Amino acid sequence: MSRSKQKGTAHETAIVRWLHLNGWPSADRSPLRGNQDQGDITGIPGVCIEAKNCKAFTPSVWLDELAVEMANASAETGVVIAKRRGTTNVDDYYAILPARLWLELLIEARPDYPWQPRQ
Repeated sequence: MSRSKQKGTAHETAIVRWLHLNGWPSADRSPLRGNQDQGDITGIPGVCIEAKNCKAFTPSVWLDELAVEMANASAETGVVIAKRRGTTNVDDYYAILPARLWLELLIEARPDYPWQPRQ
């Protein structure tokens, strides 16, 4: 197995363990599906998770990949979890998602807030 593949596998495994510890016991690494990829981590219905452990920080590329994988998985929401250099604590990694998805989560988290939908 290549060094890059090993880094990716270790990163995905760390995220899965973190999800297990935080109440998502069905989270698991996803099998490879080629051009029908549905994200790196499955087991949370409606959620697509893409894991990145790269030296180059390219969120626009990652978000484009996430959009394709969300469509493949028919996921309602998704996130890129990118490893932060200098730490192995997943709590400190970056969670990257399009602002529109973050807004949807914010609205769902505060159903009592009198928000006004866009015109």
